[in-house]
Amino acid sequence: MIDSQQASEALADINAIARRVRQSRIYNLASLLMILWGALVFIANAASFGWPRHAGYIWIAVNVVGLAGSFVVSAFTHSRTGVRTFDLRTLMAFLLFFAFGLATCMLAHFGPRELGVFWAIYFMLFYTIAGLWVGLAFVVIGVGISALTLIGYFLAGNWFEPWMAIVNGGGLVLGGLWMRRE
Repeated sequence: MIDSQQASEALADINAIARRVRQSRIYNLASLLMILWGALVFIANAASFGWPRHAGYIWIAVNVVGLAGSFVVSAFTHSRTGVRTFDLRTLMAFLLFFAFGLATCMLAHFGPRELGVFWAIYFMLFYTIAGLWVGLAFVVIGVGISALTLIGYFLAGNWFEPWMAIVNGGGLVLGGLWMRRE
């Protein structure tokens, strides 16, 4: 027989384990997606630097490939864990997120450099906000990449695209690898 104190402690232990398992699953999926998107962002920034006239098409292609890759990663995760991670609501959230970003860009008439800053910081805002609920790693990654993006905007000069390839693409890959250890 256990008393109410021991029962409370046991329930607290169970809740703590459940929170850690939930965070582990979130970090696992997020790390895979961050590595995927980080590699794609690295490639897109490098290609935009090499072929600036085609940057718009490069980024459209990267976003399409990234969205398709996100579905594949989600399906893979679902088949391994039985937890659905990418459903219609998630797709709608992505589409609304992109639509708001596109509308903002059209209204603001950003130049290419400002577009690079806007999209990087806009995505990192999402990571930072998510981190308030699911874990400090998201906050650190979001704030870190945002700060380095702004530093590059003011100091990188003509090397802004390679800077962003390393900071944004490389930062996402490193963040994803770091989250695999959490």
